[in-house]
Amino acid sequence: MASKEEDELAPTTVEGFKVGEKKTVEEYAKLDQNDESLRRWKESLGIGSGDALADPNDPRTVIIRSLALEVEGRDDITIDLTSKGALDTLKNTPFTIKEGARFRMKVQFRVQRQVLSGLKYLQALKRKGIRVAKDEEMIGSYAPSTKDNPWYEKKFAYGEAPSGMMGRGHYDATSKFVDDDGVTHLLFEWSVDIKKEW
Repeated sequence: MASKEEDELAPTTVEGFKVGEKKTVEEYAKLDQNDESLRRWKESLGIGSGDALADPNDPRTVIIRSLALEVEGRDDITIDLTSKGALDTLKNTPFTIKEGARFRMKVQFRVQRQVLSGLKYLQALKRKGIRVAKDEEMIGSYAPSTKDNPWYEKKFAYGEAPSGMMGRGHYDATSKFVDDDGVTHLLFEWSVDIKKEW
């Protein structure tokens, strides 16, 4: 039985949708070479467009390099997730956002060894232990990163921080990156303080 936290971070599903059969990058490159629409789809994913990068000492399919908070009119706050202790920093050092400010998250990541299908970002936001929001952002499908394109970057949709006396305060979040195959590539906790002023 799934835990309550797992249920809060379960991606939405579409009835009748089945994830396609897993194929290697080489199999995708050779697939229906005479099909023009499939060729354009493969090009949009970057399949066959350069030398793939893969760290032989890192078995992960997706390496999340950094998370950043973009707030209009302010410098980005970026957390380098490749540094030791970065996830602890995220959990124990809240982001501060002024009430009513427009903001968005940005992620940089690398894909290794295989085509990544349907990467999503899921987030459950709680205040005083009660879930107040659940967000899901589709990031997309990607071919393995190449020497010409070593890192992908995705900017999420803008959101607006709560405002007013009831909106200000401390919020805890649990987030994860998961793909169409149900593989969780990163699960982490972080927090944000909504304040009257910066």
